[in-house]
Amino acid sequence: MGLADEVLALLDDALAIYRDSPRAVTWLRAHRARFAEPLRVAVAGAPRSGKSTVVSALIGEELTSTGATTWYQDGPQPKAHVGHYEVPVVRRDGRAFVDAPDAERVVVEWPSRSLRDVTLIDTPAGAPVEHVYGEADAVLYLTRHMHNTDLRFLQAAHDHPVARATPVNTVVVLSRADEIGGGRIDALTSAKQIARRYRREAAVTPLCQNVVAVAGLLAVAARTVRPDEFAALATLAGLPRTALEEHLLSADRFVGDDFPVPLDPATRRALVDRFGIFGVRLTTTLIRQGFDTQVKLTGQLVQRSGLGELRDSIGIHFTERHDVLKARSALLGLDVVLRAEPRPTAATLATTTERILASAHDFRELRLLAAIHSGRIRLPDGLEAEATRLVGGLGADPLTRLGLDHEPRPDELHHVLHHTLNRWRDHAADPLLDHAQRRAAAVVVRTCEGLLTEQPA
Repeated sequence: MGLADEVLALLDDALAIYRDSPRAVTWLRAHRARFAEPLRVAVAGAPRSGKSTVVSALIGEELTSTGATTWYQDGPQPKAHVGHYEVPVVRRDGRAFVDAPDAERVVVEWPSRSLRDVTLIDTPAGAPVEHVYGEADAVLYLTRHMHNTDLRFLQAAHDHPVARATPVNTVVVLSRADEIGGGRIDALTSAKQIARRYRREAAVTPLCQNVVAVAGLLAVAARTVRPDEFAALATLAGLPRTALEEHLLSADRFVGDDFPVPLDPATRRALVDRFGIFGVRLTTTLIRQGFDTQVKLTGQLVQRSGLGELRDSIGIHFTERHDVLKARSALLGLDVVLRAEPRPTAATLATTTERILASAHDFRELRLLAAIHSGRIRLPDGLEAEATRLVGGLGADPLTRLGLDHEPRPDELHHVLHHTLNRWRDHAADPLLDHAQRRAAAVVVRTCEGLLTEQPA
């Protein structure tokens, strides 16, 4: 029985015990139903951390937040609801606005491939930790730099026995990476180095799965660049670098009257609004370097903005672990019931919850994946890449874990599994590895054993 099946059975036991409590039954049924839903990923952060910009980049549409908690989910056409009432979705200046100024919660349906597996929850700036984590299965926490206030927020999110035992549902995003170093052309490289440093900091690594750097404004522009914008950028790139350089020192200079090509101030102002002055600098440089079509340019912008790494991180740490994170949410939800309505007949539920948290291998895999990714654990001789793959870092299906690019015969699959298992058993007992490395190898061993038992005899 897998983790999800165990937790679903536990919820059924709880529903039987609390069948005389309408509030508990409603709460437990809601958590049970969530297993069939897309993963809920909340986007949180302080004011001006760029939450709505990152949400827009992930969805692939310029969306303007209403200030309410806004749920974005896949749908056949754009529409929005407040409770049971539909509210208008209007477009102004290329952006989509939801006309619901007084609402506390808005549900927006939007046709987007990115929303098929994930529901994004754009939380109000500075929302308290219980509001952010209360209904989400995972969280993207946005910040410009990691400050003590950020650490306190993340620590509060884990100030619960279930959350502390399974700190596997948060990715930190340095969301305005283009502002690092005064917006120099190498700002994104510097920001990615800072993100790598944060991954290794003792105060940060226990609180999140990963730290990534994203230039939000550039990421949105990469997903939504229009032909007229590309044409304007190509015109700028056609200028000699020296002729354009002094006009790219600030937004004011860029929209000034003494511009060397006939691009009107309104067009230039629109470029700055969409790309930022850093983005204009970068795009013109890339076009000169040969990324001189719209398709080539947008591909580069997605990669360089950090959006590609963010999407990969969401996939590896969140959507590939849908059932694990749903099970974690359900255990937290069950704990709410046990604390709110304690009763002697529910003692077995608490015991089973503790057993699942202590023994669930899925949680161990996620913790190991984060430890390898952050650099807290180093494995020698190429073992890191294999360990990452085996514990699901590239995908959770058996063939991806084993690195097989074809459908093997049953006997071939068993041979590969036995060979892999025996090698990792040797690593787990290798006296030349330190204690942390042997423990990591033991997690991989348990993964291989699980893959082997899942195969038909």
